[in-house]
Amino acid sequence: MSRLIGDSPVTAFGPLKQADAGLLNVGYVEAGPADGPAVVLVHGWPYDVHSFAEVTPILAAAGFRVVVPYVRGYGSTRFLSKGTTRNGQQSALAADTVALMDALGIETAIIAGFDWGARTADIMAILWPERTRAIVSVSGYIVVNLEDNQKPLTPRAELGWWYQYYFATERGRRGYAENTREFNRLIWEIASPKWAFDDTTFERTAAAFDNPDHVDIVIHNYRWRLRLADGEPGYDHHEERLSELPVIEVPAITIGSDFDGAAADGASYRAKFAGPYAHKSLPGIGHNVPQEAPGAFADAIVEVDGFRRSR
Repeated sequence: MSRLIGDSPVTAFGPLKQADAGLLNVGYVEAGPADGPAVVLVHGWPYDVHSFAEVTPILAAAGFRVVVPYVRGYGSTRFLSKGTTRNGQQSALAADTVALMDALGIETAIIAGFDWGARTADIMAILWPERTRAIVSVSGYIVVNLEDNQKPLTPRAELGWWYQYYFATERGRRGYAENTREFNRLIWEIASPKWAFDDTTFERTAAAFDNPDHVDIVIHNYRWRLRLADGEPGYDHHEERLSELPVIEVPAITIGSDFDGAAADGASYRAKFAGPYAHKSLPGIGHNVPQEAPGAFADAIVEVDGFRRSR
């Protein structure tokens, strides 16, 4: 649960902190010993730091320094300049994680996440392997190749991505801006049909969508993936590298859930992981794995840390 002290939310995993990091002033929570091995937990859309509210104390008790940031466009994270492009492309989000690690004096960390956060973990392992001790990635290898993303899927598969096509229209942008909470609650229900979350749980996270940049970041993220919005030239070299869909060599555990359908067994992306590796399948669990199955998610982080130590 969370409560308010002044304007600052206090959660089960500690008080909200802020740090200038790169282009952002990042809101984050932190737990565990300051000298413990670092773990950065990264959420996706439409979620927030509370997806890790139960994972965090488990890891802190195991001796990890746990850092859980609000992604750009969420919660108390703000751009330092009004003139900065509200960019949601994949490499920009990953670069934010590197900048936060720099700001907090973290040399290397395990990066673990789901949805956008899983993509950030994959990208960190590819572009900044020297900063990435290991990764845990829900849904596996989900790096976006813009060329491949132009290829049509089967009609049934396309149906699952209906919101991306909605966001491609101005009507969709307006609809999301005007109905953000209702829209995102629907996504929760569709992505995790067996998760019986209550109103309090949803509203605790929904406050993060009040960020003034939230709509801009979400819409840009999905339009960029469909080549309906440009990225920034400063990230071109990263995107060129990512377009090659490189193999990940750092220790990794991937997690498949019911949300992943036929890909839940991990077989379709197994060849993308060349280092110490394991895959976990979680039947009966939806997309928000760390909140629906916090013990399993935390166990994966502890296990992948063991891979690194045994190298």
